[in-house]
Amino acid sequence: MGYIRQYYNTIIAIMSTNRRVFIRNTGLAAVAAGLGAMVPLELLAGIKKAVSPNDKIGIGVIGLKGMGWSDLSSMLKIPETQCVAVCDIDDSILQQRLADLAKLSPMKPAVYKDYRKLLQNKDVDVVIVGTPDHWHCLQMIDACAAGKDVYCEKPLANSIFEVQLMVKAAARYNRMVQAGQWQRSQRHFKDAIAYAQSGKLGRISSTKTWMYRGGSTALPVVPNSPVPAGVDYNMWLGPTKKRPFNKNRFHYEFRWFWDYAGGLMTDWGVHLIDIVLMGMKAEAPKSVMATGGKFVFPDDARETPDLQTTLYDFGSFQMSWEHNLATGVGLYNMQHGIAFIGENGTLLLNRGGWEVRPEKNKIEAVPWTKSVDNGLNLHTANFIDVVKSRKKADLHCPVEAAATVAIASHMGNIAVRTGQKIYWDQAKNQFNTPAATQLVKPVYQNGWKLPAI
Repeated sequence: MGYIRQYYNTIIAIMSTNRRVFIRNTGLAAVAAGLGAMVPLELLAGIKKAVSPNDKIGIGVIGLKGMGWSDLSSMLKIPETQCVAVCDIDDSILQQRLADLAKLSPMKPAVYKDYRKLLQNKDVDVVIVGTPDHWHCLQMIDACAAGKDVYCEKPLANSIFEVQLMVKAAARYNRMVQAGQWQRSQRHFKDAIAYAQSGKLGRISSTKTWMYRGGSTALPVVPNSPVPAGVDYNMWLGPTKKRPFNKNRFHYEFRWFWDYAGGLMTDWGVHLIDIVLMGMKAEAPKSVMATGGKFVFPDDARETPDLQTTLYDFGSFQMSWEHNLATGVGLYNMQHGIAFIGENGTLLLNRGGWEVRPEKNKIEAVPWTKSVDNGLNLHTANFIDVVKSRKKADLHCPVEAAATVAIASHMGNIAVRTGQKIYWDQAKNQFNTPAATQLVKPVYQNGWKLPAI
């Protein structure tokens, strides 16, 4: 650890000379992204203390249990940042995270159960939206309207229409908005995409994406029950249908119910399909068809398919998506992944690394190249750098890119829910069938209204 401590001392010495210039020009976010995984917490705390209060970026986080906490923990590795406000509808989660934060910083953040009050806090510069999907649209737009920059978890929202509103809101309020698709910040994904676009694979007419989530178990059907103490359940439901409390629909398991999310198609699909769209420079598909349902656990509590295959036609190429809760042995013997299948060979890619397998020795093989960096740390660092620079073009996953892949993923779910081959009319913002078009725009309830942008 000697070299790390020496590096830390060098940072402090330079910052002591001119803190503001150092922060603006070198980007301590990048320093934290590179060292955050191995620098002791006391050293990171020391670096934070050396940053002038005038240079601090105040973070407020909405939704603290899962990725909201992961995003905050990553962002707090950046010396300029400090957590000034937290919000969650569950007192037990709030108390747990306040205890966790106390280990990182002596500063006590303001605590809220209503996100709208957090947005009124003038010390909050940046908002992390880590809530279930059905809340993303309202909270992101309200944060932008309040003058905050936003780091929003994926998928961007729970419907096509909400996604489109969020793009308009970011532009209207001129805010920096990054989606949590952190694979875009990893070196090996960038290298693989560059190879796919190099022409070495020849014509790419087929691409594949998949997630085989082996180890899953049935979600047993359980009766409704009283709302747990300390939980503001009405706020958790927000604009969705009023229902009695059921633990199967709460916290992590929300992702298996259409009111709140889109199952594996939007949970993992946005990550993997995103890489195909980048590699192929594609946007909306011409048509989508899908098959799927409750085949693995037919009698469990989930609504979303546990087995699904979706086929996209982009005109010049096609893409398939597969997910399966029964096995962890997926295509090409990879649990999850992306395949660019060209005339000369196939590029295979996942979070672990990438390789190229030649077709009849037409090109040289590229051996498996492992991932060596921390995508989440790099992604949050990129966001904070852009918050400072105001250069939106530097965002690794701006709201427009997140919208494109979220829309494609929702199209896959709409195709499987309607059982129809669907065609998208971009000019009319609708599908070719009423049943599919009906699923484009959600109906907000309980007094909540879709924002007017």
